[in-house]
Amino acid sequence: MSEAIIQITGVKKIYDLGKSKVHALDGIDLRIHQNDYVAVMGPSGSGKSTLMNMLGCLDTPSEGQYFFGGEDVAKMVDDELADIRNRRIGFVFQSFNLLPRATILRNVELPLVYAGIAKAERAERARTALEQVGLANRLDHRPNELSGGQRQRVAIARALVTQPSIILADEPTGNLDSKTGHEILELFENLYEKGNTIILVTHEEDVAQHARRLVRLRDGLIESDEEIKRIETAKQ
Repeated sequence: MSEAIIQITGVKKIYDLGKSKVHALDGIDLRIHQNDYVAVMGPSGSGKSTLMNMLGCLDTPSEGQYFFGGEDVAKMVDDELADIRNRRIGFVFQSFNLLPRATILRNVELPLVYAGIAKAERAERARTALEQVGLANRLDHRPNELSGGQRQRVAIARALVTQPSIILADEPTGNLDSKTGHEILELFENLYEKGNTIILVTHEEDVAQHARRLVRLRDGLIESDEEIKRIETAKQ
């Protein structure tokens, strides 16, 4: 097996609330490899959101080690964490987080603006990403001219445009009806089949079952980490 993209060892996250301390994560060990498709589940208070923030380099451990692509995230300062987030992680959120007055092409280009990519290359890469999600004919539309499912596709294109090491999706179907949500999960399946590494955070069992591996959290610990058994055709 290839070297892990993500390697977490003995990670704890402790919040000091004055007279008490909350152990949101209480000693997590986790490895995620290239082309893994992992769903993370857990009840409220299980540490699911804290782990998501940790994986996304939005937070750092109180104790333990977190290596992302061989780099020690636990020792990084804010600017270094921001660089990892922008270059190596594609985020997909429940609420889409699109700029309402910008075209979808401009929305998808935005991470490349932050990365200092030249204008012509930005536009080319954004068009390619939008083609991947089936929106090549909507480049000049704005988010309010699109359906919820189409807006989430724009968000996924924006996540893809930096060619990240992982796609981190937080409840990506939470604001969608069941039919549209299923279409988005089919899109993630397609991205996985093309070699992308996906981490899907969800509270819905049927959504989690689309992944290939299921990590369950409880009380700040990993309760189980199991392969999802499924009948599938071999990758082309």
